[in-house]
Amino acid sequence: MQYLRWLLLPFSLVYGLMVIIRNWFYDAGLFKSCQFNLPVISVGNLEIGGAGKSPMTEYLVRLFKSEYKVATLSRGYGRKTKGFLIATATTTATQIGDEPSQFKDKFPDVTVAVCEDRVAGIERLKADHDLVLLDDAFQHRAVKPGLSILLFDYNNLQKPKLLLPAGNLREPFSGRWRADMMVITKCPHDLTEALMTKCYEQISPLNWQPLFFTSIAYQPLQDVQGNKANTIIDADTTVFLLTGIANPKPLEQYMGRFTTKIIHHNYPDHHQFTLKNIAKLAGEFSACRSQKKLIITTEKDVQRLGVHELLPALAQLPVVVQPIGVNFLNNGQQPFDTLLLNYVREHTKHN
Repeated sequence: MQYLRWLLLPFSLVYGLMVIIRNWFYDAGLFKSCQFNLPVISVGNLEIGGAGKSPMTEYLVRLFKSEYKVATLSRGYGRKTKGFLIATATTTATQIGDEPSQFKDKFPDVTVAVCEDRVAGIERLKADHDLVLLDDAFQHRAVKPGLSILLFDYNNLQKPKLLLPAGNLREPFSGRWRADMMVITKCPHDLTEALMTKCYEQISPLNWQPLFFTSIAYQPLQDVQGNKANTIIDADTTVFLLTGIANPKPLEQYMGRFTTKIIHHNYPDHHQFTLKNIAKLAGEFSACRSQKKLIITTEKDVQRLGVHELLPALAQLPVVVQPIGVNFLNNGQQPFDTLLLNYVREHTKHN
């Protein structure tokens, strides 16, 4: 299938030309890019798919929420609503999208908003908030953030840098030089200095662009209500993985540390689960003769599993959730935090 995508290379050239012209219009001031008088931090990536934007956004929320009134602003991909919407305790993923729904579940006291027009969204939020975090907004040139964090998936650095549809890049690789900070995510925990140097050479950040390295921090399993689950996975456990995310391979590899008995129900990113999907899972789970078995899903997926028509079927299944976080390598956490905190302190109205 990957080789067939090379046949789409002419379309990638046309797409790339359009993106280059669009970016040039913004750089030249022909298209308006709005700045705001409060700190705005953007988290994004160049590729389609998961580079760890949600865990990074959550990391930033934890960093700032005790001192500042924080709002997250997302497009709300996959939602069935339009326009500006602020999440409440009863708002569902259908209304705001799975990632914003995840943010609201984890940070009920933080404002979680969605809006296709990020400029309009910030206008609605700026009067009552000290800081706005933009999730997946690197290509949203209509907003000029005060600080832009660009993420790269370590596992994709070796792949050809091809634009859509032949490749996975949303814009040319040279677009990375718009970022203020870069983070290589999903690195091995034991990443060597030699491999870090190789990553530097591949990305070639400018002198003023700090580059950080992070790995996935797998946290204790939880039940679907977010409480710690008393679950132990060992070699005798059969794990049914249920995912609808861009890149489930790291999770599958992590589970492989504990058991080789993994049955993966893998769906596309942002997949809207159906009763048919759950019935298939329940049937295979029931037919499995293993004495120890459970179903594991992700924080993002459990938001889409919470729709009313699926709840009765799910209630009969032992579903647990695998949360993840961000772990900085090479003693990078303190300088990363310091750069961000200094930016916000210098630009917030509290100063």
